[in-house]
Amino acid sequence: MQLNQDDMEGVVKRLRRAQGQIGGVLNMIEEGRDCKDIVTQLAAVSKAVDRAGFAVISLGMRECLTGRDGEVMDVADMEKLFLSLA
Repeated sequence: MQLNQDDMEGVVKRLRRAQGQIGGVLNMIEEGRDCKDIVTQLAAVSKAVDRAGFAVISLGMRECLTGRDGEVMDVADMEKLFLSLA
């Protein structure tokens, strides 16, 4: 199943933001910042990546339902993908 590139723009933006946050976390570690601050930023990165994954699965579900490319994804396979984010 191929996802529409236009639909994926939001996901790409979210992941680029997370990429920047990871760079910030690395800088915080190198600077010897407080553990609480580092963990707070790591939690934000984790949430951003999770939300990107959920968005991809949501887009995939829509693609599966519309069946644009003729390929049908089994419900069990979709569930497996979704649960892999947990």
